[in-house]
Amino acid sequence: MSEKQPRVLVVEDEESFVEALTIGLEREGFIVDVARDGNEALQSFERIQPDLVLLDLMLPTMSGIDVCRLIRTRSNVPVIMVTAKSTEIDTVVGLEIGADDYVTKPYRLRELVARMRAVLRRTPRVEAPLEEGEQIEVFSIKLDILRHEVVVRGEEVRLPLKEFELLQFLMENAGRVVTRDTLIDRVWGSDYVGDGKTLDVHIKRLRNRLEEDPAHPALITTIRGLGYRFESGRERKGS
Repeated sequence: MSEKQPRVLVVEDEESFVEALTIGLEREGFIVDVARDGNEALQSFERIQPDLVLLDLMLPTMSGIDVCRLIRTRSNVPVIMVTAKSTEIDTVVGLEIGADDYVTKPYRLRELVARMRAVLRRTPRVEAPLEEGEQIEVFSIKLDILRHEVVVRGEEVRLPLKEFELLQFLMENAGRVVTRDTLIDRVWGSDYVGDGKTLDVHIKRLRNRLEEDPAHPALITTIRGLGYRFESGRERKGS
């Protein structure tokens, strides 16, 4: 059986750039839909349910940051931010509001496609009806791997893909110190961009979502000079 073609929503307002990008992505096996401003992007997202969003930072009617933030309130679909700026603040803001990766213009099509395929490989695809999957429970946190769901103190919390993968690995190793290098390698691999700040941003976001007092974390603790530890108490269920 042939593999389903991934559908990408390209959100970009530069017409000459859109044409070349569309041709290039279609040659690489993607189904391409285009939105040219922020409002159109949100409407198209709801209508076509893409597998990935390639989202320009600077858009008419609504910024890419605001579009990403709104997408994250309703979906964990991978989002790659595209920016003409390369400053650290743009990168950090994009990551903080839930982008899975970013590329800086100008870039080579081969590099972009490699990043797109990388985030798609890491995204759970469930085409059959969901069944009860493996769950990891640590104190008040329950993570369902198959369903890609996290419940915190009885309430479901939506996590972007990278945060989910980071939390899963920490919970699978609950009670053990996981080094920064190990986390980067297991969650990002060769796709990791920049220094340790990307990891720190994701840890901070997880604490804000999971901890009762993020300023004094009790679940994800920092082990200075080494990395992080998810405090123990793990129970595993399922197969």
